[in-house]
Amino acid sequence: MQLRHIALALLSITAIANPASGVYPENLDTTVRIQDDLFRAVNGGWEKRADIPADRSSWGATGELRNQSESHVREIVEQAAQSADTDPTARQIATFYQSFMDEATIEALGLKPLQPLLDRVAAVETRGDLVREMGALQVFGVNMPLMLDTEIDGRDSRHYLLQVWQDGLGMPSRDYYLQDDAAMKKARTAYLDYLQTLFVLAGSEPADAANKAQAVIGLETRLARAQWTKEDEYDPIKTYNKHSLATLARAVPGFDWSVLLTSAAVPNVEAVNLGQPSYAKAVGRLMASEPVAVWRDYQTARLLDHFAPALPKAFVEAHFRFHSQTLTGATEMRPRWKRGVAMVEQNLGMAVGRLYVAKYFPPETKAKIDTLVQNLLVAFEKSIAELSWMSPTTKAAAQQKLSKYAVKVGYPEKWRDYSGLEVKAGDALGNQLRGAAFQHHYQMSKLNQPVDRTEWGMTPQTVNAYYNPGMNEIVFPAAYLQPPYFDPNVDDAANYGNVGATIGHEISHGFDNSGAQYDGDGNLRMWWGKQDKAAFDKLTAQLVKDFNDLEALPGRYVNGKLTLGENIADLSGLQVAYKAYQLSLNGKEAPVIDGYTGDQRFFIGYASSWREKMRKEMLLQLLVSDPHAPDHFRANQPALNTDAYHAAFGTKAGDSMFRPAGKRIRIW
Repeated sequence: MQLRHIALALLSITAIANPASGVYPENLDTTVRIQDDLFRAVNGGWEKRADIPADRSSWGATGELRNQSESHVREIVEQAAQSADTDPTARQIATFYQSFMDEATIEALGLKPLQPLLDRVAAVETRGDLVREMGALQVFGVNMPLMLDTEIDGRDSRHYLLQVWQDGLGMPSRDYYLQDDAAMKKARTAYLDYLQTLFVLAGSEPADAANKAQAVIGLETRLARAQWTKEDEYDPIKTYNKHSLATLARAVPGFDWSVLLTSAAVPNVEAVNLGQPSYAKAVGRLMASEPVAVWRDYQTARLLDHFAPALPKAFVEAHFRFHSQTLTGATEMRPRWKRGVAMVEQNLGMAVGRLYVAKYFPPETKAKIDTLVQNLLVAFEKSIAELSWMSPTTKAAAQQKLSKYAVKVGYPEKWRDYSGLEVKAGDALGNQLRGAAFQHHYQMSKLNQPVDRTEWGMTPQTVNAYYNPGMNEIVFPAAYLQPPYFDPNVDDAANYGNVGATIGHEISHGFDNSGAQYDGDGNLRMWWGKQDKAAFDKLTAQLVKDFNDLEALPGRYVNGKLTLGENIADLSGLQVAYKAYQLSLNGKEAPVIDGYTGDQRFFIGYASSWREKMRKEMLLQLLVSDPHAPDHFRANQPALNTDAYHAAFGTKAGDSMFRPAGKRIRIW
């Protein structure tokens, strides 16, 4: 159905008398003018009193909601034991959790549950053995230099395609190996110490462990030099390189792909996508040139690192010191129950999700969000129609793509079956091994099958949302659709500014610098006119420049190119959400509540959604590896490019957030 046919059905998403304003005075900083810093004016009071929990790297609206979801899942997991005798799924959930919480048994077993895999790696003697283990370890989720995965074929969205991606580093990104500032040098020193500790705990003498650690980090540095930048990793055209098995062998010579795929339990396939061809060739060269002993130690290190959280206390503490203290700034380990909940989520997520939805996501919430999403889609259609920089032909193609959007709210139509996963009492590591293998085989089983368009990429209890270009769908899990992001007891304005802008954000991802390269059926296809694409590139170049100028840490700036897709979605999501809010009023004037107009509450609601504090270690990691800009900038930059913000608060020349009308960026 064309979206214009439902334009007259725009509804208010709340139906309560005297709704609350959605403005929380205790969170405001009245010493900051909203015309100078929207984020700080709205969230400054909260910033002054809020402390990041010791076990967290950041804290804010998202953290609070994740904390709530985590507590809800804990209740579900612990209550599952009560019905374990009669419900097989409840028994799996309860047993998985209880085995992880049984620290005494984990200590007593030591490395015994992992020893078969360690022995297999220790027995590696030849290059062929190395390739075999590179595949076999991936069955258990261990990251190797060439990661195998199943995704929708970028140019044929009816089918899945085996993917080969770059991977295999022990630190967050190539920058940690290649940059020479003090922070990166500190991380490398800590990583070297961590690797040495792992080898000692696994039985090596300290001097031998030091040599192994040095060799492993040296190998990973060579891998890092060959890896593509994050900007190129997010380019769907550059990373689409489809090969038959015959041409794959020619593209990466000297590497036995049949051994790799067979050992990774990949079914017979006719084609493979090679995400980063030059990197794959470099891996092949390194497999041939580096000593087998170094590769063997590398695989041992990756194995120990991956499973350290489920091993005895000494491994857990070493893993925490590096991955949490050094890389994210956390000062305390997360409580055991939180780590246990995360382990269950990782392995039985949809089984938990089914119980979560029944308890915490009422049908009326889903109905209200469904209405809000439809309102945003109508507003986006209207926004496309009003574009000044796009030709009628390309507008029609954009409208066609929008009309094909699939919308998933709350939870999936069908639930995943975990009956094939064996979960044993007193076997925490074994359960994790079997859980990883179960997930791997599930992913590989999709190959040679038609695409399942009912599948979800997140569990309902996940506090997040996403756009999937291959499915051309927007997905909003239940846990995200709760206060402080969506509150059915507050006025529409705040909800449209908050969760409405998020919905607009996900819709906009289909039209960002990456998503806009896919058509309405989810295929990589240029549906743009040349002049339209040139106009789009000119607008996005302005956005890249804007963000390149933002200093997030002393001497560290936002990467405007890496964050471009998210920045387009933030900007367009806000502007379309405002349009949807105006349409929802049906020509009536919004009431003034608590002294704020509807438009003012809309932008305050938007800024409140970005309420967050972050440790500098975590911020550094995100700046070099994450496609999202820091939250402060995500609140302010879209607003200063939005006419309605300036009108709502009467900005003028001299205000820090004032931008002349002619310089404001509007893309969608």
